Amino acid sequence: QVQLVESGGGLVQPGGSLRLSCAASARTFSGRSVAWFRRAPGKEREFVAAIRWTGGVTYYADSVKGRFTISRDNAKNTMYLQMDSLKREDTAVYYCAARVDDYVYYASHWYDYWGQGTQVTVSS
Repeated sequence: QVQLVESGGGLVQPGGSLRLSCAASARTFSGRSVAWFRRAPGKEREFVAAIRWTGGVTYYADSVKGRFTISRDNAKNTMYLQMDSLKREDTAVYYCAARVDDYVYYASHWYDYWGQGTQVTVSS
């Protein structure tokens, strides 16, 4: 059974940084694109960033471009989201997701596997 487990969330002040991790069971990430989504209170789940298996090509939402960095360590079957210059509006539950192939989509319903989410709160 495929499992994705996020970690690294927490409380941080505006302007601070956090690094989220997403560990996959077995070889879940092999040959597949992976992504981060988030859901803020009262809002729908939205795309944050994605990275392809092939060439490590990355994609970002405009709201996080230049502040967040997605990466993956294929040997460790782990994906990361480095979040810098955090803003209050980044507060959300962050989810990692994986597809069954190496395509990237910005809509959450195209992703096949999901983690349970990790809370990120940006507040002073």
